[in-house]
Amino acid sequence: MTAYQIDVHHLTHTCPAESHEHPYDTRRTIVAVAPGGLCRRPVTVRSGNTTAVIACGRHVPRDQQCPACRTTVIEHAVTFTGHGLQHPTDKTAAA
Repeated sequence: MTAYQIDVHHLTHTCPAESHEHPYDTRRTIVAVAPGGLCRRPVTVRSGNTTAVIACGRHVPRDQQCPACRTTVIEHAVTFTGHGLQHPTDKTAAA
């Protein structure tokens, strides 16, 4: 299994449309990758007269993939930064 360890950071604010604090931007950063290795159940695919053997992770659904091809994402850290009340400073309509 290839495992991706990620950090998630949410930027939050409150606004006139939604009075409770809510995220307006979410960023994810890959902090570590643990490769799964070679495919243990390669698949033969055919197109016309051409035949190719490819990793099962490129062709079959996740629940049918071998452990080496399956991808897993692990959240390492989740953080929030609040920016408080966000509202327009000028209350005049745009011309």
